[in-house]
Amino acid sequence: MRESTQVLVIGGGPAGSTAAGLLARDGLDVTVVEREHFPRYHIGESLLPSCLSIFELLGVREKIERHGFQVKRGVDFRWGPDEWTMRFNELGDETPYVWQVVRSEFDEILLDHAAELGAEVHQGITVRELEFDGDRPVAAIWVDTKDGGRTGRIGFDHVIDASGRGGVFAARYLKNRRYHETFKNVAAWRYWKGGATLDGGPEGSTGVYSVPGGWFWIIPLHDGTLSVGLVSGRDAFNARRAELGDIEEVYDEGIAQCPAVQELLRNAEAVSDVRVEQDYSYVAESFTGPGHLLSGDAACFLDPLLSTGVHLATFSGMVAAATVGTVLRGDIPEHEAAAFYQTIYRRAYERMLVLVSVFYES
Repeated sequence: MRESTQVLVIGGGPAGSTAAGLLARDGLDVTVVEREHFPRYHIGESLLPSCLSIFELLGVREKIERHGFQVKRGVDFRWGPDEWTMRFNELGDETPYVWQVVRSEFDEILLDHAAELGAEVHQGITVRELEFDGDRPVAAIWVDTKDGGRTGRIGFDHVIDASGRGGVFAARYLKNRRYHETFKNVAAWRYWKGGATLDGGPEGSTGVYSVPGGWFWIIPLHDGTLSVGLVSGRDAFNARRAELGDIEEVYDEGIAQCPAVQELLRNAEAVSDVRVEQDYSYVAESFTGPGHLLSGDAACFLDPLLSTGVHLATFSGMVAAATVGTVLRGDIPEHEAAAFYQTIYRRAYERMLVLVSVFYES
């Protein structure tokens, strides 16, 4: 590990990889520290067409295409009494599909690509603490996650916090994360093998099927598995869990209430335990500060309903790279660039917030 860098990126997920790759390609000195060793598991397999232009900009689209991920040509909604299909080829895009991705493989492609573009990537490294000069972070004390005796200090001019839900800045230092009262949900999911194909929708569609008090996602993956997740209000979910005594029982009860999911899984076999996340909808009061930007899930996360996670991550990574690069080139003052980033990323997030709110209200 070097002792200093122009830009330190904390986190090697889609936000960090996008920012690091674009900055490194522009000739800037970029170091990425990632806590895990890739490949590593991550939920959030479904992409949106809005990601394609960013993949093109990064020069990684062909690599994703060649990998063989499940093509996704739309979304099939069964929301209360209404049923409709969103077909990407009706949106006017030249390429009417994206992909359903196994995130461990997809994220590794992006991080490896950032390294090929010139970013220095260190895996298995976590930031233990930050050093500040007044309000401005100037260095990070890092430690090897497998060898606690291996540690060091790296100074930087700018830092992009792409550390995900852990949120080095928002959760540990600024403590400015606000959780949404409206979206106090629980997501419980598992993977299935041998399930049926969604009926009627375009190739590789995500299924979004409502049930009393919640909804299911159904995502087909290229390894032959289905990701099937139940999203429910936290209080209702925990009440049923207390009554039934087990998370799996609540999950199975939800399936029993959704004939469409039951039919898909009639001959399927569960190939994983039920995983659970809750209280995942939040936003930091500010995405910027002196010498630092919050990107991807480190800044905000909305809801799995419309598959916005990777979209917001890669979008914010792109805008973070533009912001920091502009400052380091001396094109505009840092405070103006930070205001730009805050406005652009927050606006993108709030657009999705309004749309998801309309769905839940209905």
